[in-house]
Amino acid sequence: MAADTVPTTEAERDARALHGAEDGSHRIDPAEIAIGVIIGRTSEFFDFFVYAIASVLVFPKLVFPHLDPLTGTLWSFAIFALAFVARPVGTIIFTAIDRAYGRGAKLTIALFLLGGSTAAIAFLPSYESVGIGAALFLALFRMGQGVALGGSWDGLASLLAINAPENRRGWYAMIPQLGAPLGLIVASLLFMFLIAALPAEDFLAWGWRYPFFVAFAINVVALFARLRIVVTPEYAELFENRALEPAPLLETVRSEWKTIVIGTFAPLASFAMFHMVTVYPLSWVFLFTDESPVRFLVIEAIAAVVGVIAIVASGILADRVGRRTMLAVTAAAIAAFSGFAPQLLGAGEIGEAAFMILGFALLGLSFGQSSGALSSNFHPRHRYTGSAFTSDLAWLFGAGFAPMVALWLSSQFGLIAAGAYLLSGALGTLVALWLNRELASTID
Repeated sequence: MAADTVPTTEAERDARALHGAEDGSHRIDPAEIAIGVIIGRTSEFFDFFVYAIASVLVFPKLVFPHLDPLTGTLWSFAIFALAFVARPVGTIIFTAIDRAYGRGAKLTIALFLLGGSTAAIAFLPSYESVGIGAALFLALFRMGQGVALGGSWDGLASLLAINAPENRRGWYAMIPQLGAPLGLIVASLLFMFLIAALPAEDFLAWGWRYPFFVAFAINVVALFARLRIVVTPEYAELFENRALEPAPLLETVRSEWKTIVIGTFAPLASFAMFHMVTVYPLSWVFLFTDESPVRFLVIEAIAAVVGVIAIVASGILADRVGRRTMLAVTAAAIAAFSGFAPQLLGAGEIGEAAFMILGFALLGLSFGQSSGALSSNFHPRHRYTGSAFTSDLAWLFGAGFAPMVALWLSSQFGLIAAGAYLLSGALGTLVALWLNRELASTID
């Protein structure tokens, strides 16, 4: 029996008993893979956006009250980026755990680390209590989240893509991406409710902590939803048959470095756009306008619904025109968007709403096809590890520092400078697609 088929943790044994995996009576169809992927991604992105929103509304006042609001927010965004720096480290650590103890053990440890780090933030002391220790604790917990995210790669998205029918690859590619807007909708509405229901003093004292406890609870649910798939013998065998097994990272990098580099920059436009319409606009509006955060969080949630629709549409369109064409066309559209749209944030409430809705429509069409665009280019032995590491680097270079850089540029040189930053991401995608001459035959 393969390592992945042996239950190594109590959570795995419970998942197997609950779903009949021990006696082989449970059979999972592709729709269940999709559900597991969506639940897993939604929980991860809910964690992500809970922290992102708190980085704007809470941490500058709680952790950096001795700094002016702009500088405090920039420092908050610097700590925000640490998760993306730590994520490749998590991939290295948890790949070793996967090879030694199996995918179920790896996923259990990673998600409990993610949930534990997230819950720990809920107990974060203030600057008034421990001084600079508050920032150090926040950085430590944020890095814990990043390491855990690197380890939470379960291969289900790659398995879904590989098993997709030839003429439905675009449709199956968009399914994992639905987790991002769904997570944002829940996080935005939860913070909106707390801000509206509580006096400002109570929200800053204790109200903001509740979403982090909710995130921990959602992680537990997501853990069982994913374990019910990855620990079953039939799926362990399917992972092995599809060569979705962990390989040593150094070996993967030596053999596949060209694919890793191009795969890192191919989704740059959508990943840069991701933060330009989620985290960054909240910081700009909160710092430089009189707009209520409650109203803007509602706009963000509504725009995220548009994003869900656009992601679904990307799957339909990609199957008609090809994923490579979709990535190129949406990158060009994002380049055009960068030339005028950021200025809408300074055009009042209607301008803000127009920026968010148009931005999420473009994000959905682009982001919906950005996942694993080059996974099939990897040698089968390196596909699992290579896809995970490439995803880590894409998020690091495309999104990790985006809120901090965009906010600093726009505060120094105006909103048009944030558009220039977004343009650089779009150009990066177009160059990567041009360099990878095999991409057309791989994903079209």
